[in-house]
Amino acid sequence: MQPKIKAACGLDCANCPAYIARETNDDNLRAKTAEEWNVRYNANFTAKEINCVGCMVGGVHSGYCFACPIRECVQNKKLPYCFACTDFKDCQKRKVFEEQAGLKMEDFFA
Repeated sequence: MQPKIKAACGLDCANCPAYIARETNDDNLRAKTAEEWNVRYNANFTAKEINCVGCMVGGVHSGYCFACPIRECVQNKKLPYCFACTDFKDCQKRKVFEEQAGLKMEDFFA
């Protein structure tokens, strides 16, 4: 069983195709993920950009994770993840992120 690697938002990086593609050096998964993300996020990813070491680890980060405001905030506050912040309930950055991503971060920490 693969260990969980929590992102700043609470997602499990080990289930992310960019993380898996890097870990397994899977060019087919990179191409498929770039294609899917380009449609889903109206983006322009190339297959070679689909590589990630995990959100809170130093190194290569793919797509949105590279510029994620949640990740940046957690790092600036030196927190393990967003849910640990005392401002979590009222945080506008979190609310915008959740709306854009179509998820509820609280669900990852329940």
